Amino acid sequence: MKTVIVEQGETSFGAYCPEMLGCVVVAETEEEVIELIAEAIEFPLEGSQE
Repeated sequence: MKTVIVEQGETSFGAYCPEMLGCVVVAETEEEVIELIAEAIEFPLEGSQE
């Protein structure tokens, strides 16, 4: 399991995973940013298993 930090800005939400360098996403809604960060974490993990 990875740690995810979600932050609310003035006009958007951001999320990052401190354990994965460069794993950062930005979206208009909290729901969208959570979906995007989940995809961003999953993608490199899938590649490392192949």
